[in-house]
Formats: sequence, structure tokens, C-alpha cells
Amino acid sequence: MAGARRNAPPREDVLAAAMGMIAERGLEKLTMAALGREVGMSSGHLLYYFRSKDELLLQTLEWSEGRLGAERGRLLSRTAPARERLDAYVDLYVPDGPRDPHWTLWLEVWNRSQTAADDARERQAAIEGAWHRDLAALLAEGVSRGEFRQLDPDRLATRLRALLDGFSIHVAIGLRGTDREQVLHHVREFVDDAVLPHT
Repeated sequence: MAGARRNAPPREDVLAAAMGMIAERGLEKLTMAALGREVGMSSGHLLYYFRSKDELLLQTLEWSEGRLGAERGRLLSRTAPARERLDAYVDLYVPDGPRDPHWTLWLEVWNRSQTAADDARERQAAIEGAWHRDLAALLAEGVSRGEFRQLDPDRLATRLRALLDGFSIHVAIGLRGTDREQVLHHVREFVDDAVLPHT
């Protein structure tokens, strides 16, 4: 077993391969055996590292969210008006289209969370919390600079993320009449009504 561990691909390569398989073949084709063939490991070896498919999916989501979090940080730290950066946040949040691999994974992890252990649910909450904190901070910045009207950043962030989650699920599952561009238009209208000063 020690030799097998030394020859195992880096954890990040396994997680990237899992995400690639979701993107190319869909979540239903992501089995431990199929992923093992993809990375040159046995399904038993993968289970040694990840313990279960639920854990593999959650770690893959955390890896993907780490990449998105870095991109979000880059977008939000730019020197640009808060309203422009808010559009960038929304653009990053909303799926690219039906079967978006990141959102496909999120939906599956959410579904499995009903029976997940407390630790797994806390890790999911940490992912959600990072999105929430960044949005609330951006809204607070917009208020402090006078770009946005007086509002409760935490309260609006909660509402806006609920709206984004609902619309994003519609896009991810391909619900007719809610393609990405339509959703972005609806969200921009909502944001304008919610944050721009009354004239």
C-alpha cells in the first residue's frame, strides 16, 4: 500500500479529473471505477483517500470553489465602480448554461446534504459563507462610497443570493424560458432597483 500511495497522482489531479468527467460525461458517469481508470488508480485506492463518493464530490466542489473564490477575489479587488464589480460577481455566480459542471456538482452535493454528517454540512456552509461575505462587503463598500443608497448589506446579500440560487438552478437544469442572458437581465433589473439611489 505504501508503494501505491507514492505512485498516486496528486490529489488536485484527481479532483480536476473528476470535474472534467462531470463536464464531459455528466455526473451519472462519474463512478469510482471510471474515475480510477481516468487517473490510473483502482476504485479501492480512491476510496482509501476519499472514504466515499459523497466525500469525493464534496472535495471536488471545494477544489472548484477554491478556483472560483480566487477569480472572485480578483474581480472584486479591481479598481472599478462597485456596481460594475457587482455585475462581475453575478456573472461569475450564474451558470454558463444547462449542465454547467460546477452547478451540476453543487446540485448533487445539496441533494446529498440532507443525510450528510455535520462536518460535511459545515464545509458546505463555509463555501456559502464565502460568497455571502464577499457580496455583503461589496454592498457595504458601495454604500460607503455613495454609489449605493443606504441599505442593509447583509440583508440584501441574503436576498440577492437566494434570487441567484433560484435562477441559477433554472439555468443549470435547462428550464425553458430562463436561459443565462434572460437571468442576467432579470438580476440586473433587481439590483438596480435595490441599490441605486432614488432619483
